[in-house]
Parts: sequence; C-alpha cells; structure tokens
Amino acid sequence: MRRQRIVFSLIAMVFLLLAACSKEKEEASEMSSLENIEGVWEGSINIPEQPLPIIVEFEKDKGTISIPVQGLNEYPLTGVKLEEPDVFFNMNIQGQKLTFDGKVEQEKITGTFTQQGQTFPFDLVKGSKEEEVEKDRLVEVKVQDGTMSGQLEIPQGDGPFPLMVVIAGSGPTDRNGNSIALPGKNNSLKMLAEDLAVNGVATIRYDKRGVGKNASLAGKEEDLRFDQYIDDAAAWVQFAKNDKRFSKIGIIGHSEGSLIGMVASQKVDTDVFISIAGAGRPIDQILLEQLKAQLPANLMEESTDILEKLKQGEQVKTISQELQSVFRSSVQPYMISWLKYDPAEQLQKLNGPVLIVNGNLDIQVPVKDAELLHQTKKDSEILIVDKMNHILKEAPADREGNIATYSNPNLPLANGLVDGIVDFLQEHVK
Repeated sequence: MRRQRIVFSLIAMVFLLLAACSKEKEEASEMSSLENIEGVWEGSINIPEQPLPIIVEFEKDKGTISIPVQGLNEYPLTGVKLEEPDVFFNMNIQGQKLTFDGKVEQEKITGTFTQQGQTFPFDLVKGSKEEEVEKDRLVEVKVQDGTMSGQLEIPQGDGPFPLMVVIAGSGPTDRNGNSIALPGKNNSLKMLAEDLAVNGVATIRYDKRGVGKNASLAGKEEDLRFDQYIDDAAAWVQFAKNDKRFSKIGIIGHSEGSLIGMVASQKVDTDVFISIAGAGRPIDQILLEQLKAQLPANLMEESTDILEKLKQGEQVKTISQELQSVFRSSVQPYMISWLKYDPAEQLQKLNGPVLIVNGNLDIQVPVKDAELLHQTKKDSEILIVDKMNHILKEAPADREGNIATYSNPNLPLANGLVDGIVDFLQEHVK
C-alpha cells in the first residue's frame, strides 16, 4: 500500500509540474510519417484507482498531448515513431523523459506509459470522422480569459426557432455527454440536440472550460470557480438573445449543469428552464451519500469534518492520502464556491416555466432529488422517464448493466424523454 501511495504522489507531482510549464520549444526529435494515425485520440493513463484522462493529437510530422484535469493543453511531443503496428512517442519535461510505447489496432492504441521506472497501461481511441464539427455549426462567444467555442444545431426551414443552451455535467464531460475519464462514448447530449432540431428546437452545446475544444480555457485547477461555469452559460444565453434566428431562449442543464443553469437563468432571465438529472440537495449531502458506500467510519468522519469547514469557506490543509482525490488542496476553492449554492433555493428564484426530468433507473441522481425540486417549486412540471438512467439511455436494473450503457453510443435515448421535453417547449415557447 505504501509503495502504491508513493507512485500516486510521483505521478501527481510530475503532472502538476507539467501543468505549470509553458509550451516551451523542445529540441526536435526524429519524427516518422504519421499519416496513418493523424487525428485526435482520447483515452487515459490507467493509474490504479485514479485514471488520468489524456488527449493526443498527431499531425503528419508532429504530435501534442493535453491533460485537461491538470490544465495542460497541447504540449509538444518530442518524438513520435510509427512502424505499424508499433507506435512510440515521448515528452521531455525539465530533463525528465516520459514515454508511451504502444500498438495501433484499427481505431485503438494500447500500450505502456513509463515515468522514472514506474509503468502503467494506457489506451487511446480515435475520434470518428462523423464527430468532426462542420464549420458552419461552430459559434464563438467571449468569456473570461478568452473565447469559447460551441456547437449549434438548428432545425431545417424558416425561423425564428426557440433555442436551448445545453449544459453538460461534472468533471471532464464534453458537449456530447462523453467523459474522457470513462471508457467509450454514449453521445447522450449530442443525440438530444439532434433530436430537438428534428422537432423544431435549436440548441447550442459547448465543452466546458478545460474540456475538448475549450481546453485552452482551463487555467490552473486552484483558480477554477463554480461561478465561472455560471458566467459561461449566461454568456451563451446572451449570445442567443442577440441572434435574430432565435425566438425564446432557455437552458437545459444536465446533472451538475442543472445547478449551473438555475443560477445562469436568473442572471440573464431565460424564458424556460429544464433540469435533467439535477440534484435537489446541496453537493455536500450528495457527496457524503456517495462516499458512505465506499469509505470506512474514520474516513467518513474526516470527510464530514472537511465538508463542514469548506461550507464555512475554510480550506483544510491536512487530508488523509485516501481522500486526496476528492479533497486535494487545489480543488478546495472550487468546492467552496460550489457549496454556496443550494439547488432548492436557486430553483425558487426562477420566474419562468420549469420542467424537472429524471430517470427511474438513475444510479447517480435518484428520483427523490427530482421530487425534492418539484416540491420546492410547486408550479414546476415533473417528468419521470421509465427505465432511463443518468446518461439518458434505457438501462437494465442491475448496476453492472446500467454502467455498461455509459460506453455505448449506439443505444437510443430512452423512450419518452424527447417527446416530454418537446411537449413542454411547445406549450411554453410558442
């Protein structure tokens, strides 16, 4: 156990060092032709219990690596050699060489990552061509620290159309509902946006700062605040309000995006708000509920004490190693800013029509949270979708089968979800 902890610390230390480095020019290493692996590859270094999501992009004669959770964006690889099926690439950081030695098999690269004698498996999956964004569907808006890119889905025919800004959930979840912290894709938000367009509703969905096309807005983890996500969502609503192609403007917030959307809706006065799988309780209650199933009594007591101090705006310096992934010092400012917001209180402040959606097989946010929100705002409408799980797909009741749907983009959205949302919007945004 002690050796494993040392390994975790080593990895964390080096990658934090990476995040702090600028994109300095490296001595050129020999690069072979990379034509056969050109494109963006997403995956992770599989460190036990805390996989590290990575994005690698190859061009014909060079490559870069991004590590969104560490704030590292498009750091140059110093050498890439491709002798199919073998591929080897590395990066130099202040005299240290980090290497990736893998094999290419169709649309996958699997192999071994090595750092100072420690080795871990890694895997990458190539993005498909059909997922490339068409230029005429890309839109941009000015936000804090730069410009944010979003993807527009617009119905055929003459507008103006109602438009919903779609906000993704927590962690490195992208505009399509996929997370590089999880294997495979589910494309839930992409499918939702496309289905809404077929039904006459336009959408803008976007990668959060630090994710996907907006990875350059990551900054340092210790500088991130919940309010930045709120301001980003509000900027997209204001963008849509200034576009004559759109009539009524609303927000669809999924999971953590629900709370973000509630507060953003107040700032820019949206016409409607839809919460999908949104928590009805403050995040500390949700987090403790999730940790209870995983931690022994002593660590649960410590977690409770930490969260109580964070709620008071106090950072906690001493954290047990077992809790570092949840309560590390660099993430505490974000948690403090998040804990200021109670979903029930925020929902009550909305004046427009509200729809609360949940699936009865959601193993992350149970139906009781939707019911709590509905009770808080009695004039809201509630839709409980039968057999729907957290990623909006129809799922089996057993946990293993439920989780398996998170990695299957071929599954359709659960029956009743899109129809319920469209019926609500047709009633309130005519």
